[in-house]
Amino acid sequence: MSQNTSHAVMAQRAEPRDSFDFFPTPLWATRALCEFILQADPILKTKRVWEPACGQGHMSRALGDYFGLVYSSDAHDYGHGAVRDFLFPGDEPAFDWIITNPPFRLAEQFVHAMIDRAVEGCAILVRTTFLEGVGRYRTLFSQRKPTAILQFTERVPMHKGRVEENGSTATAYCWIVWECRPHRPCASGVPAMVWIPPCRRKLERPGDYEATS
Repeated sequence: MSQNTSHAVMAQRAEPRDSFDFFPTPLWATRALCEFILQADPILKTKRVWEPACGQGHMSRALGDYFGLVYSSDAHDYGHGAVRDFLFPGDEPAFDWIITNPPFRLAEQFVHAMIDRAVEGCAILVRTTFLEGVGRYRTLFSQRKPTAILQFTERVPMHKGRVEENGSTATAYCWIVWECRPHRPCASGVPAMVWIPPCRRKLERPGDYEATS
């Protein structure tokens, strides 16, 4: 039987509505974002970052390579970080950055909450198709313009519930970044379109695919 490779089919990551949208991020993909931020802010090791959809901690591990403090949480208990729903404000202290791979169905809600709560900036990893849509343009992108869109030139393989060293995907992903500092408000300027050059082999580390605790 031939494989259906139409754009509509290949871009899907369908899940039952009662399923946890848990697709861990390969650590090298998070490091690619951090390398971009590091160019503008070489003192990231003095900054605090919050990962509010941490799952089993894959992204948090990579963030720890660059930030001085990483706070991890998730609405569900995957065995890593605090159990708390990011969309319901709590008593968390201020964080310089908020960075995550949000549940896709809640991504827009996450973005608004992240922009409102981050001190310096925030970023989400999403399917590139997240940039499409009249509704999302009206309620998000036209109102709160990103600082940068970082498009992966390599595919970032993500699989439900696990990271795989030899995984594959037909889905394209990008990072979307908002700077939230007062002198660079999120709603101003024109987003920079940046292509992330091939970097997987450079940014992978021994132990990246070992189980997290």
